Amino acid sequence: MKLINIGFGNMVSAGRLIAIVSPESAPIKRMVQEARDRGVLIDATYGRRTRAVLIMDSDHIVLSALQPETVAGRLGGKESEGAGEEAEA
Repeated sequence: MKLINIGFGNMVSAGRLIAIVSPESAPIKRMVQEARDRGVLIDATYGRRTRAVLIMDSDHIVLSALQPETVAGRLGGKESEGAGEEAEA
C-alpha cells in the first residue's frame, strides 16, 4: 500500500485515490459542501487555503493545502522537482 503525503504529515492511500482537482469551479465547490453536509469531508489544510481536492473511492473528499501538481508529482514518485531531469542530461 503506497501512501502519498498531502501536507503537514497527512497521508492518503494512493490506491484509493480517484482524482486530484482544483477547488475553483462551482461543481467542485458543490461537491465539497455536499461532502461536508454528509460528514464525509476530511479537511487536512490546517486552516490554510484549500488548493487541491482529493476524491477517494470511499466517497470521502479530502482537502489539501498543496497544489494539485505537487500532489500528483508525489503520486508519480517524484519527491523534488527536477531531480530526475538532472540525471538524464
